[in-house]
Amino acid sequence: MGDEVRRPFLEAFGESLERRVRGVMPDPFIFAILLTFIAIILDLILLRPIQHVGLGGTVKFLVYSAWYGGFWKLLTFSMQMTLILVTGYVIAYHPLVYRILSRIARLPRDTKQAAVLAAGVSIALSYLSWGLSLIGGAILAREIGRQASLQGRKIHYPAVVAAAYSGLGLTWHWGLTASAPLLMNTPGHFLASVVKELYGTETVPLSQTIFHPYTIINFLLITLAALAIYWLISPSRGPVRGIEEFDPEALKEEAPSGEKPRVETLADRLENSRALAILTVILGFTAVAIELYTRGISRALNLNTMNFIFLMTGLLLYANPMSYARAFYRSVTSAAGVILQFHFYAGIFGLLNTPFEPLGRSSAQIIAEGLANVSTPFIWPVVAFITAGIVNLFIPSGGGEWAAIGEILVRAGHELGVPIGKTIIAYGFGDSWTNLLQPFWAIPLLDITRTRARDVFGYTIALMILIAPVAAVTLTLIPY
Repeated sequence: MGDEVRRPFLEAFGESLERRVRGVMPDPFIFAILLTFIAIILDLILLRPIQHVGLGGTVKFLVYSAWYGGFWKLLTFSMQMTLILVTGYVIAYHPLVYRILSRIARLPRDTKQAAVLAAGVSIALSYLSWGLSLIGGAILAREIGRQASLQGRKIHYPAVVAAAYSGLGLTWHWGLTASAPLLMNTPGHFLASVVKELYGTETVPLSQTIFHPYTIINFLLITLAALAIYWLISPSRGPVRGIEEFDPEALKEEAPSGEKPRVETLADRLENSRALAILTVILGFTAVAIELYTRGISRALNLNTMNFIFLMTGLLLYANPMSYARAFYRSVTSAAGVILQFHFYAGIFGLLNTPFEPLGRSSAQIIAEGLANVSTPFIWPVVAFITAGIVNLFIPSGGGEWAAIGEILVRAGHELGVPIGKTIIAYGFGDSWTNLLQPFWAIPLLDITRTRARDVFGYTIALMILIAPVAAVTLTLIPY
């Protein structure tokens, strides 16, 4: 009789979306291909190239100049993002970190507790590194499912995996690896001349973005709202799908343990030298200390600095050059889907961001300008985050999307008298927000948990819908 009792509305809402999405959500690679054709259609509608240059000129512009040309425009950025992902994977799979996550995974007794725990850990880790959040959250979700199954507890695994994606879907762009704030804090960034023209300085220090009280308060409030939402939408009764349905082999696995290499030759000693690893770490952190002391924390941290810190942290944890290298080799497989699809999204970036010469504008600029034109200073944060959320579906790369619409948002915000830091932070939420619908960055999480996008995205989409009004209120009403 228990299962026949009417469920609370939000539980039923989450279950309904899970069921519907399971039937329509394709693999992330298919999603990328479909978005490519949607981007082409958008270009045809917004730019009207056939009207200006005919069919032949349209094919040349769309297929060759925009799409093919765009494939290679984000190579540097794609390597930076891949490094954040891989270093997060290496650190999260270190035996010490893994054991900590495994112990935490034993705490929840039901699906609601498990989802809240997975979301909370994912969000907390996202402040340090979105790569660590993604991989650490995935490991935690898998361990929660494994421990529950071994102990005979019923936990709905898809809801827990979805919750573990919360850091990427809500808060990572307000943390220490946030692309737009770090890019704007990097000397010589692509908007340096625009920012200097409008604000008198080329860079925007992190004290105006991720370290500003406006950001920190928003981070805390959105976190609390997300935890409450996952508590409300996670199932409390009824049939559950445990980890054994998705990954039966997980029940037979043991936690990773530290390697004990054989040391017989001089080469073996060098390859496994703790002293060599520690000396390298000392060199690395000396360089970081000089950089932070010379430029100050709020100006020194950028994508390269953060990647360097995580590279050195990983080497410090493993304290063995070859153990660290082997961990890197294993972790690169988790980034394979990202490496493949990043170029397709770079192609979409090219389609939306390449200016069409007869108009002197791109589709992304037209979309951003249209939304900016209907804004006021009061609602600007909402307009900025919705704009970013829409464009993120086609360019799911915080830095790549910022390259596409950053100048439009900065200029529009300046005209409205909105501080540039507030514009960047509102943009950052929108860029994160539709990750809850866009499965690109979920690829490593899906791989580790052995789930499919269709299994978990019903819950992430429910969170995306329910968190939007909360974010609109906090981004608008909290003073900057």
